[in-house]
Amino acid sequence: MAILKCSIREGSGVARLAAWKMKSSRIAIVFGSVIHLYGVSRKEFLANTAWVRHEVRHVRQYREAGLWRFWWRYVTDWVRYGYYNIPYERDAREAEGNPLELEGVEIR
Repeated sequence: MAILKCSIREGSGVARLAAWKMKSSRIAIVFGSVIHLYGVSRKEFLANTAWVRHEVRHVRQYREAGLWRFWWRYVTDWVRYGYYNIPYERDAREAEGNPLELEGVEIR
């Protein structure tokens, strides 16, 4: 199995915009293989295993779909179903409880 490499960017401007849109003081958002954080430190994020699993699942989704297909589907599904019911988000929430989700994952 190939290693899934991810990196973390703290204090991300992109994540800050997402936090504003979502009306949240802390957020993680994934672009490709980079997990962007706002309002939460790397240490705090990594201590929350369910949250890490959720975001790593998004990295896997990007890898499977590709950047443009992922975003097209994500945005159109958001419009169609609302944020909470986006299939990518439902899948990531399911991954939160999967102890195997972080196997073969390297977070830099």
